[in-house]
Amino acid sequence: MKIMVPRELLDEIHAHGEESYPEEGAGLLLGEHEKDLREVKSILPLTNAREQAERHHRYLLTAEDMFYGEEVAEKRDQSIVGIFHSHPDHPDRPSDFDREWAIPWYSYLITSVHDGRASGSRSWRLKDDRSGFEKETLQVD
Repeated sequence: MKIMVPRELLDEIHAHGEESYPEEGAGLLLGEHEKDLREVKSILPLTNAREQAERHHRYLLTAEDMFYGEEVAEKRDQSIVGIFHSHPDHPDRPSDFDREWAIPWYSYLITSVHDGRASGSRSWRLKDDRSGFEKETLQVD
């Protein structure tokens, strides 16, 4: 499993995480996919819809966000291939909460933001049985 992300898009994802700090930032990864390969062509940063008191450790993308993302992806001749979000002052690995709400066929690119600065990103895919995540190879071009 591999996901390819252009450097400038990863920089935008990092900037979104830093701007959202100390809350989680989130958005959609748009692009193309084959069985074990995803290629991110654009991103769609979105507003964290989680209630204010929980935004420092949770994010929420609404059904309306997903519908909007589908429309934008279609206009760009792309598909939603995943979701990105940040973890303020926590590692770039999925939490149990992330696992509970994840969708198996998406990639989940998580960026760790420490003291307001992005410090790294990793990508994950939920196992079909929902027991956990598998790390994806993140190729940055």
